[in-house]
Amino acid sequence: MIPESVLGVVAHGAGDLRVEPVDLAAPGADEAVIEVSYGGVCGSDLHYWQHGAAGESILKAPMLLGHEVVGRVARAAADGSGPAVGTAVAVHPATPGPGDGSRYPEDRPNLSPGCTYLGSAARFPHTEGAFARYVNLPTRMLRVLPEELPMRRAALVEPAAVAWHAVSRAGDVRGKRVLVIGSGPIGALITAVLKARGAGEIITTDMHEQPLATARKVGADRSILATDAEAIAAVDADICFESSGSYRGLMSAVQGATRGGRVVMVGLLPSGEQPALISLAITRELELVGSFRFNDEIDEVIAALADGTLQIDPVVTHEFAAEDALEAFGVARDASVSSKVLLRFGGAE
Repeated sequence: MIPESVLGVVAHGAGDLRVEPVDLAAPGADEAVIEVSYGGVCGSDLHYWQHGAAGESILKAPMLLGHEVVGRVARAAADGSGPAVGTAVAVHPATPGPGDGSRYPEDRPNLSPGCTYLGSAARFPHTEGAFARYVNLPTRMLRVLPEELPMRRAALVEPAAVAWHAVSRAGDVRGKRVLVIGSGPIGALITAVLKARGAGEIITTDMHEQPLATARKVGADRSILATDAEAIAAVDADICFESSGSYRGLMSAVQGATRGGRVVMVGLLPSGEQPALISLAITRELELVGSFRFNDEIDEVIAALADGTLQIDPVVTHEFAAEDALEAFGVARDASVSSKVLLRFGGAE
């Protein structure tokens, strides 16, 4: 039996994270009820907990967190769409939308002005997340997982799709020297995707040794402490990825790029003006390219995880029961000891 109330991880405001009962409404005709197995703690989840906001998305009411989830169908959609009961699924958490009608490329729905995301306070009422034992989700969000793919590994499908999209924005990486600034979960996953795509040499940076060790486990050839500006500038990389989300990281990416190179900006910097080495980017004729979320790359990621092309297991460093979410968030906040932290819900296998 599916209960009417389930345990969820809810952000009430800055510094106020609660594990508490949340109501499970009757699903819509096109919604399946998913029994969640694992949820990955994302940087945006941490921001809602720590600051009551993620960038310009400000909490105006309590919100169920979570968008990196996998699980099994507990009740199929009434309209017959989507997978059958018992099917293992990952979740594509985006809902593209026209918003204010601003133009965007139709083949890149991640850029649609009205796009919403699970567990996001970008709009009000907020878009509730999926950190709960059971959640109702539209079947268009569900991606069937091969039975041979362990659910714990599949829990990284969503952030790995972010990394896959970012590497695609770089163009052909085969044989190239690549510098990854920031070796947190996204930086480590970018490193893993680069390895799978045949990059020639992968160099990673970070402020801490633990994430650098993780990056080496998934494919980095060598690593540099982020404080060693001279060594970073000497890398002379064909492609640089900025995944730290700081202006200093962007400066390092520009300094570490070769003349005529490309810098892919993945880490989301704070809103407003930011210092940047634009003159150096101009004189080196660098290509600065943005990368935001993903589109259908999630399907390629699932296939690559299933056939072993993409190796990402070392990125998961900690696992907690959902009831211990506050402790889990504390560990996830400390980049010196953790990479990806998972919450284990009732449907975990």
